[in-house]
Amino acid sequence: MNDLSDVVLSGRMRVITGDITKLAVEAIVNAANGTLLGGGGVDGAIHRAAGPRLLLTCATLGGCATGNAKVTPGFRLPSKWVIHTVGPVWHGGEKGEDDLLAACYRNSLRLARDNNIRTIAFPAISTGVYRFPLDRATRIAVQTVRAELAGQALPEQVTFVAFSSEARAAYERELAGA
Repeated sequence: MNDLSDVVLSGRMRVITGDITKLAVEAIVNAANGTLLGGGGVDGAIHRAAGPRLLLTCATLGGCATGNAKVTPGFRLPSKWVIHTVGPVWHGGEKGEDDLLAACYRNSLRLARDNNIRTIAFPAISTGVYRFPLDRATRIAVQTVRAELAGQALPEQVTFVAFSSEARAAYERELAGA
């Protein structure tokens, strides 16, 4: 989990294994729940690392719908911004989960462009307690980000942060397949 060596595999996209809260990028994406008030996994880690001002700020945002995204300052994080997005809970793939997950990436990248963010890091949205199948989620992530980057100057660099060697391998397969 501490291997922060990166593998640049596809132009402006790369994958690393590590702790998203320690990355020196302009924005990190939080795989949040709909309240935006913290939770487990990466969401809890981001809230702990950013400090109590993140929770206070998120409390003013009125939550966030699945597939949408909202931005806050990063406070005590190395990143200036946190883009919070709510991924779908996996229900077998018959309830629009793929489209909602793709919307998370599209809306996060739109906010990045709107805020002139050059570097952004994504966790594997919805693949933890929301149970989205890892290979399917990484395919959606890479394909959506690739399509969103086409013809756009920003962001200049997208980092996928893997939480395990299995997740890293899934991203590497997707990135190498392009």
